Amino acid sequence: MAEVEQRTYNVAGMSCGHCVAAVSETVGELPGVSGVDVDLASGEVVVTGSAIDGEAVRAAVHEAGYELAERA
Repeated sequence: MAEVEQRTYNVAGMSCGHCVAAVSETVGELPGVSGVDVDLASGEVVVTGSAIDGEAVRAAVHEAGYELAERA
C-alpha cells in the first residue's frame, strides 16, 4: 500500500469561490490525489494522496489560471 502524504502549496491570484473550485477540481483529478483543501484567505492548498507529482500539481494549478510555490 502506498504511503499517504500531504503537501502544502501557496497559490497566488485566488480571490473568490470560483477560484477555489477551479483549483480543487483540476488538482483533484490528478492521479494519486485523494484530497484537496483550498483555503482562500491564506492562499494555501493542501494536497493529500500517494505519490503526489509536484510538477503535475503545478501544471494543474497553472491550467486553472493560477501560479503556485511549494512551501518550504
